[in-house]
Amino acid sequence: MDLISPAQRDELFNQFERDAFHLELRDDYGSPIEDTPYARWKRGEPDDYSWLDDWTTLMKRVTGEGKTVRRVRVVTEPHSQYVTWEHSLTHLNIEIGEDIRWLPRHRLPEGVAFPVGGNDWWLYDDRLLAVGHFDREGRVLGSEIVEDPHTVAECIRLRDLLWAVAIPHAEYKP
Repeated sequence: MDLISPAQRDELFNQFERDAFHLELRDDYGSPIEDTPYARWKRGEPDDYSWLDDWTTLMKRVTGEGKTVRRVRVVTEPHSQYVTWEHSLTHLNIEIGEDIRWLPRHRLPEGVAFPVGGNDWWLYDDRLLAVGHFDREGRVLGSEIVEDPHTVAECIRLRDLLWAVAIPHAEYKP
């Protein structure tokens, strides 16, 4: 399987036309860019959020062009330490134009099956998937590009179902 890097995946934001949707299914992630700010947060130290500058610039441009960037975060309650940190930062994503909803695992609709091996994925314009692959510690190995119409259609159906039942960030009180 060929994987693209996170930077190459982020390049897909320069190519989509209308909508990018991210399904997040993990309670813990490992990312070199997040390691230091996450460690600071755990120690109760302040954050200047400069590590988010590249993402902020990209999202402001994309959403400023009228494109939508949405996420559903499927999470276990009570939250892992990582999800608690992530929740504390989500207002920053909202401020730059992302729309984020939360779905506690225990509120998943009955019979939901996660396509693409239960991995996270980005869906661009209902036609292209970037499926995340992780190592055992939750570190990103890269993303697999999938354009198979059947797989994309499964992800569209799941996106629409979960988006309808997920809780908007402003209303989600963990």
